[in-house]
Amino acid sequence: MMTSLLPREIKNGLQTKTIGRTIHFFLEVTSTNDIAKELALKGAKEGTVIVAVTQSRGRGRLNRKWFSPRGGLWFSIILRPKVNPRDAPKLTLTMSVAVARTINKLFNLKAEIKWPNDVLVEGKKVCGVLTETSTEGNNLNFAVLGVGVNANFSLNDFPVNLRNFSTTLKEELRREVDCEALLRSLLEETEHYYSMFAQGMFNPILIEWKRLAKFLGSYVEVTCFNEKVEGLAMDIDENGALIVKLRDQTKRKIVVGDVTILRKK
Repeated sequence: MMTSLLPREIKNGLQTKTIGRTIHFFLEVTSTNDIAKELALKGAKEGTVIVAVTQSRGRGRLNRKWFSPRGGLWFSIILRPKVNPRDAPKLTLTMSVAVARTINKLFNLKAEIKWPNDVLVEGKKVCGVLTETSTEGNNLNFAVLGVGVNANFSLNDFPVNLRNFSTTLKEELRREVDCEALLRSLLEETEHYYSMFAQGMFNPILIEWKRLAKFLGSYVEVTCFNEKVEGLAMDIDENGALIVKLRDQTKRKIVVGDVTILRKK
């Protein structure tokens, strides 16, 4: 099993102008997002990447623990887009598209996206994206995109409560993957889509997101804080909110929540 990701090897052949030109590598961190935020506050350049072999306190949305063992690909990217903070959630959608497209192109797997931040293979989570920001009024100081890819470890390595909902690239391919090559491809794909986002061309990204979001058109249960909503997942709007048609035919816009797919339409 590959236990290290060498910045020198990652940069070898990396076709980007900004993202990944500076890479900080760690054997273990609390969270790559934590390190990225510290570096961003100290003035780290846009495109700086933080990679770790393991995370002791990796986290997902709503501060949930993220299982981050050796063999996974755990990294964060510092970005400084000149956009209004309300546009920051679009970065999660942008990163999700980059991850799903990379997995599909490299491994010929049918990766798809589930709102708001999961990438699935065969209906099971193989990657999560966590976007965190620093803002002042209407200014976005920086954004940190944290990405966790379940790469070279087995399903049996997961805690029992996660095994029915998770998978890994190794599990799906029946072989280990080259994490350095995977990271290079992810950084290149990210730069492509992030460049579009930064130039105000989010609509093509949104179209691609919807193409990859196979759950749209399914009946879902959405848990948002202490409320559960059931209905037809119809669409997402230009800001990334999920549009659900309820049983009484009214439409509900959901900004934060977790989706469980109940059945296809």
